[in-house]
Amino acid sequence: MLKTRHETVIILDFGSQYTQLIARRVREAGVYCEIVPFNADPADIRARQPRGLILSGGPSSVYDHDAPRLMSGLVSDNHPPVLGICYGFHLIAHEMGGDVHPSQSREYGYARLTVLDSPDSLSRLFTGLPKEIDVWMSHGDQVNTPPEGFRVTAKTADALGAFEDPARKIYGLQFHPEVAHTPLGAQLLRNFLFEICGCAGDWTPAAAIEEQVSRVRAQLGESSQAVCGLSGGVDSSVAAALVHRAVGDRQTCIFVDNGLLRDGEFESTLTLLRQKLKLNIRGVDASARFLRGLQGVIDPEEKRKRIGAAFIEVFEEEARRIGEVGFLVQGTLYPDVIESVSVRGPSATIKSHHNVGGLPERMNLRLIEPLRELFKDSSSRARLSASALSVVVRSRRASSGVSIREAALMRGAKENAMSVSSKSMRRRRSALHSAMIPGRGDLRST
Repeated sequence: MLKTRHETVIILDFGSQYTQLIARRVREAGVYCEIVPFNADPADIRARQPRGLILSGGPSSVYDHDAPRLMSGLVSDNHPPVLGICYGFHLIAHEMGGDVHPSQSREYGYARLTVLDSPDSLSRLFTGLPKEIDVWMSHGDQVNTPPEGFRVTAKTADALGAFEDPARKIYGLQFHPEVAHTPLGAQLLRNFLFEICGCAGDWTPAAAIEEQVSRVRAQLGESSQAVCGLSGGVDSSVAAALVHRAVGDRQTCIFVDNGLLRDGEFESTLTLLRQKLKLNIRGVDASARFLRGLQGVIDPEEKRKRIGAAFIEVFEEEARRIGEVGFLVQGTLYPDVIESVSVRGPSATIKSHHNVGGLPERMNLRLIEPLRELFKDSSSRARLSASALSVVVRSRRASSGVSIREAALMRGAKENAMSVSSKSMRRRRSALHSAMIPGRGDLRST
């Protein structure tokens, strides 16, 4: 984890498809947050001094023999406020003595939630919300009886919808406040962050960008140089623009021809990048290296690793030619990091991203990843560099993900990658696009 001076909320990931949405909503509220696996060391979490903990949903039942559990000591004396969502809600109830059972009918979709009046006071979690709200349910289990000391604060027609124990600073929701289908969910999360956790909301992506510029300057000092892997996509272009802001021409951007671009696209894209970005850019034809490394490889995960290793080889060779280069800049985003971390063992990893899991174990260059804390659609990233984002680059850029899909197309042509030149290979690729894929031949990412 990157250390930061900002107040932090920690989201424990129990495998939900919505976990990244929780993080987006928290950050949109101006609070910095990080996602960690559910089995992260409680001591490491406490060392971060988080203002709050959020337990995500997940696909498991608390009664599964291998169901993820709360790590011992995480919720103990002097713990920060805790919010459990869906599976996190069930887990709190189950581990603290409540009654959790399979639902008679699985709920998936809209439900009408009624906020209950309390003899004492309205739950701070529902401050400013109407008595009835639309929520989004997705669960097979439900809480029948809350743990001792908890009070029920909301219900739907079919299930207990929320409970809390303010004295112990523990709150739970059966529904998903992070999704758009819960229209007032963002307000509910803000209530947790500001009314319960006492967050100040001192983080913005714009502030994070400026901090990264300062961090890059400090990291490179007065004389160190860096190379940047520039694919022509938004991520690497914005990273390059940010580092250029920090150290100017001490960064050399490397645009690699991996042999899987359209005929003439390497030259045209390189020209466009030089004209529009005004960066120190050099092009490298490494097509033979990439095609040789991909020959006969079918497994996408193996492709990612080979492609990642080939890119690093090229960057390190160019760094040696430049001389006195100690750093490699990459456009790694926060989702790249999250998706490359397994929640429940290697089989649960979504995919190793070429900037993360696809890197070789040993590298001669130290990484600089100025966008590592940000999501792709951060509005401040869009404002970072008008010149960087005004570059309209064709969808076929020299990135690893594109390389994997293009290699699959070429394998379908039953051509031996090493028996033909890179130029004729590209021509065959163009014919394949016209014959196999409607329109411009764009491939959807899986």
